Amino acid sequence: MTGPLIERLGHPSGTRAIIINADDFGMCHAANTAIAELLPAGRIDSTTVMVPCAWSPEALAFAASRTDLDVGVHLVLTSEWSRYRWRPLTGTATTLLDADGFFPHDVATVESTADAGDVAAELAAQLQAALDAGVDVTHLDNHMGSVYGLFTGRDFLEPVFALAAAHGLPFRLPRSMDGTGDDAAMQHKLDAAAAAADALGIEIIDRLWTHPFELAGEGTDDEETYEQVRDGFIALLRAVPAGVTELYLHPMVDDDELRAAVDYSAAKRGYERRMLADPLVHAAIADEGLVRIGWRALRDLQRGSIR
Repeated sequence: MTGPLIERLGHPSGTRAIIINADDFGMCHAANTAIAELLPAGRIDSTTVMVPCAWSPEALAFAASRTDLDVGVHLVLTSEWSRYRWRPLTGTATTLLDADGFFPHDVATVESTADAGDVAAELAAQLQAALDAGVDVTHLDNHMGSVYGLFTGRDFLEPVFALAAAHGLPFRLPRSMDGTGDDAAMQHKLDAAAAAADALGIEIIDRLWTHPFELAGEGTDDEETYEQVRDGFIALLRAVPAGVTELYLHPMVDDDELRAAVDYSAAKRGYERRMLADPLVHAAIADEGLVRIGWRALRDLQRGSIR
């Protein structure tokens, strides 16, 4: 593949394109409710399903009924909350379990203890379950960055790339960490990973940004307000450079179910749901001339539908 992604997608050089993706579809009913509102309304461009989670059947059924929408698979190797957990699809005879029989809470444990063959089998099972449910899977990404080697340097990109190449799916891997404050060593690792993806014909994005996961000052007198969250996201939108940038968020309904499931950031997830429907956010997108695209365009490019 040659030339900038934005040009190969048919847009002029210098176009500032964004993909607004909602992670964690299927994690809980609160996530499903919010995403099923936002995606058909065009408030977000795509979402990705956490197939091992208890509420994934609802999310998969929705996706199978709306194959016109961009729905990918959020590949899972971790289970981060203390009260609500999920397990591998590949059973108990695997290195992907913690002492309690669930995926580990943290990425470092996965990187240190998971067998690469077990990872490959589990990720393939998650994608196959979505396909078997009738989902027209548009792309792959990864929950908590557990395949990138962010903590110990041991990554699982090889099985992810094999899966993406075999199924003709793009993968959430940024070419650049610009704007994120990460160091040169991480950029060097990204360069090598991008070269491997390119060699297999896998389409990847130029950069990957998000709004802070946690609500600043949560539980204190200085807790961030909705307006501050919204204005911070608008500032992020105004800073988007040329190329293709994914902005991933976690919109959910802030209700009793969500607060029982997560240890923190329920309010932040509720704010993101509200923010993504806020006219001021969409006015900023229009004012900045940002072009909204979806992962299906990258999949079509990868599969040769765009010349």
